Amino acid sequence: MAAPHSTYRGNLSYPTSDGKPFDSDQHRQLMFDLIGTLDDFFAADPLVYVSGNLIVCYVPGDRRRHVSPDVFVVRGVEKIARLNYIVWEEGRGPNVVIELTSSSTADEDTGRKFELYRDVLRVPEYFLFDPLGDFLRPRLQRLSPGRGAVRSH
Repeated sequence: MAAPHSTYRGNLSYPTSDGKPFDSDQHRQLMFDLIGTLDDFFAADPLVYVSGNLIVCYVPGDRRRHVSPDVFVVRGVEKIARLNYIVWEEGRGPNVVIELTSSSTADEDTGRKFELYRDVLRVPEYFLFDPLGDFLRPRLQRLSPGRGAVRSH
């Protein structure tokens, strides 16, 4: 792996990987496709950052307090490559998070992660997508940040 170019941003005092593998080839490809589609959609706006499977650190000084959303969008930050996303250094957290969910990740996606995105990171828009259709009905759902209820789309 090449050394990061000078346009990379990140804080090497914090993790740059969670070490977790993708659930499947389909999960990986769909995540890349979603990131690419959102990147294309926001291409003209230099202050919309799109990423995924990147460590998001949210507590200064605590290397263990991080999450790695499958896909996320942040408005108002520079569109540059990052080694990790440090919320307090960037000045804002994600505006949108999309988790690709399944029966094996559903408890974490609707429990711990939902509470973290809602209560700590205060993510306004949180979506779950079940690419295989084996868990969620309908397959795309928005978890309401204000009440914790699931609303379908």
